[in-house]
Amino acid sequence: MKKDFITYQAQTSPHPLAMEVSHAEGSYIYDSNNKAFLDFVAGVSACTLGHKHPKVNTAIKEQVDSYLHVMVYGEYIQKPAVELAKLLASHLPDSLEKTYLVNSGTEAIEGALKLAKRATGRSEMIAAKNAYHGNTMGSMSVMGYEERKQAFRPLLPNVSFIQFNDEKDLEKITNKTACVILETIQGGAGFIEPTNNYLNKVQKRCKEVGAIFILDEIQPGVGRTGKLFGFQNYNCVPDILVTGKGLGGGMPIGAFTASSKLMDLLQDNPKLGHITTFGGHPVIAAAALATLKEVTESDLMAQTLEKEALVRKHLVHPLITEIRGKGLMLAAMTPSAEITNEVVLQAKDAGLILFWLLFEPKAIRITPPLTISNEEIIKGCEIIINILDGIKTN
Repeated sequence: MKKDFITYQAQTSPHPLAMEVSHAEGSYIYDSNNKAFLDFVAGVSACTLGHKHPKVNTAIKEQVDSYLHVMVYGEYIQKPAVELAKLLASHLPDSLEKTYLVNSGTEAIEGALKLAKRATGRSEMIAAKNAYHGNTMGSMSVMGYEERKQAFRPLLPNVSFIQFNDEKDLEKITNKTACVILETIQGGAGFIEPTNNYLNKVQKRCKEVGAIFILDEIQPGVGRTGKLFGFQNYNCVPDILVTGKGLGGGMPIGAFTASSKLMDLLQDNPKLGHITTFGGHPVIAAAALATLKEVTESDLMAQTLEKEALVRKHLVHPLITEIRGKGLMLAAMTPSAEITNEVVLQAKDAGLILFWLLFEPKAIRITPPLTISNEEIIKGCEIIINILDGIKTN
């Protein structure tokens, strides 16, 4: 299987982890030898309720027995998609009332950028240095990391970058700016939180100049920070909210949400301003609806903050310089990329799944399912500590 994997399936790096998956359940993934791996990554923050969650699986199976794809997005009334959009609206500020469902986070970013240009008639887009918003051409254009972009230029023109948390840079937002797009918590840069009421200040500046404020909640969203969406921790409300990953409960999804006034602009001048064949797919929407109901109707969000405290309590070591992030969106920082690489790779041998962040080589990603138990958190932390104890440093 590994030979076929390398031969026939396109790869994203020269050295994939190449675990052959047999099955997964709860907080564990099992390989073809039935070895259990405790999952501290959750499919890169996507498996909000862990693996094989009964409510998600039941919703999928029931929808499969009713119908699959029937018509391109937005033409037929399909109950799972309608109920999902309605439930989202019920948990968001009044100005975030209408949702466009798509297939992935990067597609949702594309839709949000288009909507901002359509609404303002402007072309300038402002993003943050070291930002990551996806890998399609528009999303890559607002990625603040030239090394990952240079091979694919030319990208979208008229994009400029500001330093996250630097208030002096807000002067760069002017009446020529169509939108400012930021991650609520910077992911690839190292799980960097906004400070000093930064996001609120960005929101105010956007209102002053008539720019659209877009927040990317693809990683922080759906309960991971202890609130349903990360922005609810930081005294701000975006004009367009983008989500994905954890919303699908393990299924592929993206969504962008705005006011009816904004979203209705995609209906006309031109018609079909944004279209997608499979967006709002009934099976995926059913899985997302079950996920969102479980997160909002249970005490998982409150548990998330308790579990953060547990990680911080048990992950104390001289080679961990700090733990960044909030809730179960955490990054354990080590003194070097080499140490981080050793921890991630040795953890796999020890039965623990860890991963890297895109642009911060010293970070160890810790983003387990929200359903992970306290005992499993302590177990994973002990594995990390044992590995660190065995690492020799000069």
